[in-house]
Amino acid sequence: RIEAIKIDQEKIGAVIGKGGETIRALCEEFEAEIDVEDDGTIRIYGTNGELAEQCRIAIEAMTKEVEVGDEYTGKVVKITDFGAFVELRKGVDGLLHVSRILPRGNRLQSAAQVIDRGDTVRVTVVEVDKDKGRIGLTLVAKVEGEQEVTPEQLVEVAERTPAPPREERPPRRDRDRGPCRR
Repeated sequence: RIEAIKIDQEKIGAVIGKGGETIRALCEEFEAEIDVEDDGTIRIYGTNGELAEQCRIAIEAMTKEVEVGDEYTGKVVKITDFGAFVELRKGVDGLLHVSRILPRGNRLQSAAQVIDRGDTVRVTVVEVDKDKGRIGLTLVAKVEGEQEVTPEQLVEVAERTPAPPREERPPRRDRDRGPCRR
């Protein structure tokens, strides 16, 4: 069976991956041969039609533009006082702001009260700023093994868990005087 799709030329690198590792992994996982042309046309050749179709769907998911309303399951790659950065797919992160972790009316001092680096979370895209390259997320659930913990259930966790101490920042230098004086 042959499947064909056309992707944005700028996304070809994401499909091929560093040193070709992504495309090799796709070929192996879906038992297919994949040809990528310079114009963004991708042809998938597979002896198993179902696997070839799944390969096409996987490539579409890798190259799709993130839009408001999309739902993703991703890993938390960084925690800050103001939220958590979630990897939606390779090379694409979104911010799960501290105000969008718990239900309305509940307040966290730090995302670290309920989420740790490496956690898997289900999120919905609520904002996309293409000019600045920012993606805003809201929490649907925290995935713990086979179970999902809802934001409502995380309220209890937040109440039991004190916020970690804030890191002291070095004092800001006077903006009028910098290293280049005349």
